Amino acid sequence: MVKRSVVGAHYGLKDWLVQRATAVYMALFTLIFAACTLCLPEFSYAAWSGLFSSTCVKFFSFLFVVSLCYHAWIGVRDIWMDYVKNAGLRLALHLIVLFLIVGYAGWAVRILWRLPS
Repeated sequence: MVKRSVVGAHYGLKDWLVQRATAVYMALFTLIFAACTLCLPEFSYAAWSGLFSSTCVKFFSFLFVVSLCYHAWIGVRDIWMDYVKNAGLRLALHLIVLFLIVGYAGWAVRILWRLPS
């Protein structure tokens, strides 16, 4: 009989590929966004507001936030899995990080689409 320990994660190629894919997307987005920012006529609130008035910019910015959150989740989860041996403490840390990441994603949605508080 195989004794399994409580790990809560699936190590493997899928997570490795997802983390690399999100890193590539974030790098490309950063370069394209930097180029668009440098092409603004001036660095003012009106120019930034005009840039983010496009649904396309909002959508790709949201994809950046989702990629960042998933990338961070995989990385932090793997750190807890590798270095925290107590299963209860590891579960608590996973939940804290998960709640923070979901909260940050919700905050980003609120900012991008200017949802009322």
